[in-house]
Amino acid sequence: MTVFPLQTPLLPDIIALHGKWRASDPALICEDRLVTWQAFAENQNRVAHGLLALGLKKGDRVAVVMSNSIEMVEILFGIFRAGCVAVPLNLAVSDDHIVRMIKDCGARALIVTADQASRFAALPHDLAPLRLCAGEVNENWIDYATWKENQPSDPPDIPLAPDDPINIIYSSGTTGTPKGIVHTQQGRLNFAQAISLALHYSGKIRTLVNIGLYSNISWVSMICTLLNGGTLIIQKKFDALDFLTAVQELRITHCSMVPVQFQQILELKGQEKFDLSSLRAVMSCGSPLHASLKEKLCARLSGSLIELYGLTEGISTTIEPEDGLLRPASVGKPNLSVDLKIIGPDGREMPPGEKGEIVGRSSFLMSGYFNRKDATEEATWTDEAGKKWLRTGDLGHLDEEGFLYLTGRLKDMILSGGQNIYPEDLETVLMQHDAISEAAVIGIKSRRWGETPLALVVLHKGKPVPAEDIREWCNARLGRQQKISMLKIVNHLPRNPNGKILKNILREKYGNITCD
Repeated sequence: MTVFPLQTPLLPDIIALHGKWRASDPALICEDRLVTWQAFAENQNRVAHGLLALGLKKGDRVAVVMSNSIEMVEILFGIFRAGCVAVPLNLAVSDDHIVRMIKDCGARALIVTADQASRFAALPHDLAPLRLCAGEVNENWIDYATWKENQPSDPPDIPLAPDDPINIIYSSGTTGTPKGIVHTQQGRLNFAQAISLALHYSGKIRTLVNIGLYSNISWVSMICTLLNGGTLIIQKKFDALDFLTAVQELRITHCSMVPVQFQQILELKGQEKFDLSSLRAVMSCGSPLHASLKEKLCARLSGSLIELYGLTEGISTTIEPEDGLLRPASVGKPNLSVDLKIIGPDGREMPPGEKGEIVGRSSFLMSGYFNRKDATEEATWTDEAGKKWLRTGDLGHLDEEGFLYLTGRLKDMILSGGQNIYPEDLETVLMQHDAISEAAVIGIKSRRWGETPLALVVLHKGKPVPAEDIREWCNARLGRQQKISMLKIVNHLPRNPNGKILKNILREKYGNITCD
């Protein structure tokens, strides 16, 4: 007979416990504002009560279109506590695109910051009819601050279950309506626990977040910090000088950023004068770190750099600093509860050293794509034992010791003369050229080979080099079947808010080129 049944506190429960035992410790800081753990836990409850008082029920979706702020964190966790589903939307997409996502998820409520409210002036009233605004508002919006303060601070009587959906995060698609990725209460807790271990989080950390809080990259920082009872320091946007200043003055221990941000930091004049010794774990993710940038970062960050490969859908790997120095091209090994395989075109598992599609499973895998059974089935691989694995669409291979190496995206692979060419291999060589700041390789039509590589590069300022000289330099270092047929110098490469190069836009622009 069990005398003490096991308790399974979920994220909102853990916030409440921190509010009790870390009451006066700082939970959230943004500019000159500070919220203690007690106040944060109470505000989580107030938001939950307020949503329920508006008539929302468990499972109802709440669209969140907000700039980085204390209010956004309170609102997200209040949504969790109410048993509703948070739907944070990417601020960088068009107004029409945001409306499509609000329609797709069937949001009953919309919460915005004042700087985003004008985007919804023409939004039909039947879409997200309950609307709140944090900041200066007009009569068409409920004032968030007044609404929140009028709610009780005790926990609402809403039981939460591990399998309850907690959020829908839309993939970073740029055409049509991106797929909504659904996570559960238990899955998000498992995610926070696994990544906390991988990134050395603890109760005394001070984490800086400067990517939009709609991004899963920022959710790494947010959820892991708050799970552990640390302090989340919110910057409204990224600026290299602001980042360096904050790390030095606030003694930041953790952060999660993307390669293009690190590049801007290293290129900032005088950056070497800042004291970054407080940093314990600096996560890089979103796109691969090229070897030259990784080497410079490792030297500047004194062993605190941890590269993460992962999908919002719910798999991840990390590589520790000491392993990263020995295997600069690897993204490490699976995190807690994650399992990976490499499969070939025929769906069979590939041996070490052989390239194929990465598939994975974990305790924080999404439950599926929202209302997209077709997309969920398309992303599923079933092994011989009947277990379901997520098809990542990423290409890679494992070495004999289980370290993962990325090759690129399955849809980006170039088929030239019957041979597979992986753009990542070519981009790695291009980034070794002293004049190149950014590089992307896509396939274009070839009368002789079917497809052939086109390289698009951005040069460092003050380093003009003819395109043909760069192409010849690169081809001298590539295999016979990897040669770049054409190279163009461009002013910039299109990226999503997380810094990932948008190759679909490059294919739209350059895909009509044909080589002999």
